[in-house]
Amino acid sequence: MMARAIPLAAPVQPARAPRPRRPNLKLVKARPEPVVPAERALVRFDPLTQYLQEIRRYPLLSREREHELAVRYLEQHDLAAARTLIESNLRLVVKIAYEYRRSHANLLDLIQEGNVGLLQAVRKYDPYRGVKLGSYAVFWIRAYILKFIVDNFRTVKLGTTQAQRRLFFHLKAEKDKLEREGFTPATRLLAERLEVDEDEVIEMEQRLGGGDLSLDAPLGPGDEDGHTRLDRLSGGERPDAAVEGAEFRALLRARLDAFGAELTGRDKAIFEERLLADEPRSLKEIGAHFGISRERARQIEARLKQRLQSYLRHCFGDAVAIGAGALVES
Repeated sequence: MMARAIPLAAPVQPARAPRPRRPNLKLVKARPEPVVPAERALVRFDPLTQYLQEIRRYPLLSREREHELAVRYLEQHDLAAARTLIESNLRLVVKIAYEYRRSHANLLDLIQEGNVGLLQAVRKYDPYRGVKLGSYAVFWIRAYILKFIVDNFRTVKLGTTQAQRRLFFHLKAEKDKLEREGFTPATRLLAERLEVDEDEVIEMEQRLGGGDLSLDAPLGPGDEDGHTRLDRLSGGERPDAAVEGAEFRALLRARLDAFGAELTGRDKAIFEERLLADEPRSLKEIGAHFGISRERARQIEARLKQRLQSYLRHCFGDAVAIGAGALVES
């Protein structure tokens, strides 16, 4: 017999280590960055540039059109005509304001004040004089800009009159001019050149030479107590309070004289020698003079004070009468 072939056993495979589970990740497709249109992108806003773009929309006027609108505003008070005249000259204000850009940090402030001057020029303009509105408006625009610069040059105003404003802008330039010509810029010579008084030149030099000081600033680094300049000022009475007090005392004195003119005898003597006198007499002395007791003199004085209080209340009112009565008794 033939032996059966016994199948060979399959080779034993080594056990595989289990694969670690991967996290369940989902692929997310990256989204493209949104494209912002150029007109909607964030840019730095410049108000001056925006203003200049706005005023370019208003066309310049011809000489004939300007005269027609000016006549219409002068004779018919047409506000639309005045508005057109103003809008056509806004670029002139910018041109003049740009000349003073070094005198003030914000050019828009100068333009704003110049626009106020332009409004005043249109209001005062007379088209029958044969002068263009622009030539006439230059003086008003420049005047308002110069006044604004002087008023805001420092916290304390340097020039409030026309002569002081003239000195503010021309004093240093005139000094430099005299030095270039070989002259010493003396006060008298500057006053003659600028057509002002010598005292005004001296005062303006002092104002320009000295800076502003804060009353709340400390006196110095070595002052450990924190004292300020305000602490060193004398604490006298305010000028307005002093004037008010003087006027009230004069009025009170007139009322007291009118009240005393109606008194007679013992009442008049007590009023003058007790209530108004700087060194009042005693009740005992007044009683001895009139042959009455001290108590009787006191009763007369008390009755007289009540009459005086009623009189002052009638003249000044309740609140003032109380203070006036205390002032008389003191």
